[in-house]
Amino acid sequence: MSSVAGNLTCVVAAVDGSEQSMTALRWALQNLKLRSPASDSTNAGSFVVLHVQSPPSIATGLNPGAIPFGGPTDLEVPAITAAIEAHQKRITEAVLNHALGICAEFNLAEPRIKTHVVVGDPKEKICEAAQDLNADVLVMGSRAFGAIKRMFLGSVSNYCAHHAQCPVIIIKGKDNVDKKN
Repeated sequence: MSSVAGNLTCVVAAVDGSEQSMTALRWALQNLKLRSPASDSTNAGSFVVLHVQSPPSIATGLNPGAIPFGGPTDLEVPAITAAIEAHQKRITEAVLNHALGICAEFNLAEPRIKTHVVVGDPKEKICEAAQDLNADVLVMGSRAFGAIKRMFLGSVSNYCAHHAQCPVIIIKGKDNVDKKN
């Protein structure tokens, strides 16, 4: 890719804390060039670091089902929910701090770098966020699951490649990035 300024206004990099997602973020920062800031700087390009949190009930199975011998069927213990949400918030902060640290290595900070957090199913929420943010391109890593894991877990990157409304760049591994340098 050329090192001259590009015409991209919004590059979304999806990160989940995995090394593959951080490698994809590094690749995007190294290879994709944003639109240069104009004098009014309203049309300057930005990298958006996107993280998707799982809802507490999905992440932990908080709905225990029916309680034997009567009682409520949709029991949710507020203290457990609050503890799980606090834990997820700490995880999200750690993931974003790691990603922002990578951005700082490239001397990028606000307003060129933004963070965006959504809650839900990663494959659907990444596509929705890319569309809502008017992304020019979505960059993400691939964990390269084997056939059995992919059958049960699905492939987020594969789903996004087929459903995102913008071009999707999937970075398969650190070795591919290092070979280019």
